[in-house]
Amino acid sequence: MGEWPLYEVFVRSKRGLNHVHVGSLHAADDEAALRNARDVYTRRNEGVSIWVVRSDAITASSPDEKDSLFDPSGDKVYRHPTFYTIPGSVPHL
Repeated sequence: MGEWPLYEVFVRSKRGLNHVHVGSLHAADDEAALRNARDVYTRRNEGVSIWVVRSDAITASSPDEKDSLFDPSGDKVYRHPTFYTIPGSVPHL
């Protein structure tokens, strides 16, 4: 018998609106992962919402790819307001 899949767990606390990665766990299926995440990561009622995502379903960039991944936006000068003249009467810019 194989090992259960790995799930990444994200919890949204009462204080904020963002889900934050809090850890990982193995579970037989999605529902078991959600129940286990609740039991392991929100024992003291510190969350209002939990996300569980199978790790093999996540596609992410590597920090090593940072320069090549984000570099293409550098040649789009229209995204950077460096060539606009801002009137002095416009506050807070």
